[in-house]
Amino acid sequence: MSYQPKFTITPLLLARVENIAALREQIQGAAVQVPWIPALQKDTRARNTHSSTAIEGNPLTLEEVRALEEGAIVAAPERARREVLNYFAALRHVEKQAGRKKRLAHEDIFRLHAIIAGAVMDQGEAGRYRTIRVRAGRLVPPPPEEVSGLMFELLEWWNNEAPGLSPVLSSAIVHHRFETIHPFADGNGRTGRALALWELYRRGFDSHHIFAVDEFYWEDRPRYYAALDAVRRAGDDLTSWLEYCAEGLQQTLERVRERMKHLSLATAREKLVLRPRQEQLLKLLGERGSMTPPEIWKALKVSRQGAMDLLRPLVKAGLVQRVGTLKTGRYVLMNRS
Repeated sequence: MSYQPKFTITPLLLARVENIAALREQIQGAAVQVPWIPALQKDTRARNTHSSTAIEGNPLTLEEVRALEEGAIVAAPERARREVLNYFAALRHVEKQAGRKKRLAHEDIFRLHAIIAGAVMDQGEAGRYRTIRVRAGRLVPPPPEEVSGLMFELLEWWNNEAPGLSPVLSSAIVHHRFETIHPFADGNGRTGRALALWELYRRGFDSHHIFAVDEFYWEDRPRYYAALDAVRRAGDDLTSWLEYCAEGLQQTLERVRERMKHLSLATAREKLVLRPRQEQLLKLLGERGSMTPPEIWKALKVSRQGAMDLLRPLVKAGLVQRVGTLKTGRYVLMNRS
C-alpha cells in the first residue's frame, strides 16, 4: 500500500501551475542560447544552500556562503561552515543522481541525509532512521517504530504514482510528507527541501538547475512553518500547501527570468553573477528611471565606496551607464532596445 495524498485542484492552484508552465517554457527556451548557464547554476547552488541552512538557524550570509564555496576563510563557527559545505555537497549529489536514478530507495534517502547531516547532528546518527521520539514545533511526528513503514509507503507513491502529477505538485507533496514523517533525529528540514529539488530535477522540470526555490521559504520563514502546519489543521488536506509552494515556484521563475534579462545585456564573455544588492539596485533604477550616487547609497544603506563597488561591475557589463556631468551625473539602465 502506498501513501495517498489528499488535495483539491482549486482555480488558484490551476492558474499558478499554468503560469509556472509558461514561465518555465520562456526560461528553458532562452537558456539554450546563453553562455552563462554555469554562472547561474553556481549562483543557484549558493542561494539554495544559504536559504535552506539559514532556515535552520545557520548564521552565514549569502556572501559568506559564496566565499566558503570558493575556498575562502570565513570567520564563523566550525559547525556553521560544515553545514554549508555539506549542503553544497548534497546539491551536487542530487544533480548527479537525479539524472541517473528513475526510482528511489531507502538507501538513496540514507545517503542524502548522511551527506547533509554528517558531523552536524545534535542527536541520532546521520544516514539512519531515528530510534527516538522527536518534536518539531507543533508537529509531533510518528513514533520511531512506524518510520520505516511510512517511508516505504512514501517511496512507493513517489516511484509509482508521482509521475502522473505535475512535478510542481509532486515535489511539494514529497516535501510535506517527508517533513510530517520526520524520519531522522535531526536534519529533516534540509533533507526534505533537497528531496523536493530532487523531484524537480529528475522530472526534468529544472533541467539547468537554475531555480533557487528555497529562497522563497527563507524570506518569510514564519509563513513557511505556518504553511506546513496548516495541513495538519486541515485534516491532512494538502491543498493550501500546494497553493503556497506553487506561489513560491512561480515567484522563483519570475526572478530567474529577470536575472536572465539583466545578464543578456552583458557580453557573452562577461559572466556576471548579480549580488542581492545589485539586483535591488537594478530594480530601483528600473522603477525610478535614474538615480544620483547619494540616492543610491542612501536607498541601499551602504557607504559611498560600497555603492561604487556595486555599480562598477554593472557599468562594465553594460547593464548601467552614467549620464550627465561630473557634478550632476546620474546612473540609468542601459537602453534594452
